[in-house]
Amino acid sequence: MRMTETETMRTSGENKGNPAIALEPESMTLEAKSVEAAVEMAAGLWKVSPDDIDTTVLDDGKRLFGLLGKKMKVKVSTAAPLMCLQARDFANSILKQSELDLVATLEDENAIDLDGNDSAIVIGRHGETLKAFEFLTNLIYRTDQSTPKIRFDCAGYRAHREESLIHLAKGVANEVMNKHAPVSLEPMSSWERRIIHLALQDNKEIVTSSEGEEPLRKIVVYPSEHTERNRTYRRRRPRSN
Repeated sequence: MRMTETETMRTSGENKGNPAIALEPESMTLEAKSVEAAVEMAAGLWKVSPDDIDTTVLDDGKRLFGLLGKKMKVKVSTAAPLMCLQARDFANSILKQSELDLVATLEDENAIDLDGNDSAIVIGRHGETLKAFEFLTNLIYRTDQSTPKIRFDCAGYRAHREESLIHLAKGVANEVMNKHAPVSLEPMSSWERRIIHLALQDNKEIVTSSEGEEPLRKIVVYPSEHTERNRTYRRRRPRSN
């Protein structure tokens, strides 16, 4: 068997910077005695299950009159981005070792869902255990900051959390507008901060800002006049000698 070819806002700017590079499945062309042999080799090279390999026969290896003349040429591809498949398998390994009744499945190209009877355990208080699981997985498998993060969900937690964050954002905005003073929120993940930013981006009376360093980075909501005063002060402040 021989490998012949490889292919491989009115906010603080939570989404600024270089756009994330879309994850793509891996693919390569192999020469093998059979499709099964090509799948086995690809699964070993990529360290994934044979069930995660898709195949396309490019050359069946037969000469005239159906006589076998050479090895088959097979294009093999991962069914999803390799990083996500490996992350899913890692999650299942941790769940099994922890003896938790949960199974990790790949829902979208970078979204892993944990489903089972021990959902409450893996979510934890305010989702802290789920966040830690997500952080550890990305730390291991996300080798480039330009690639999208792998997201974890469990028992619909993310949808419920998004709903509560939007409700929180609107309540904080009202508080800031009534008091004409900034309000700081608790430290949040980048996904949670983005929800807050988006929920308030059309409110002209407030400005949101992400401040601090990970993992304690948080959102501060300012009244618009507070930001304008600071800008005016900076413009009028004389240069020091």
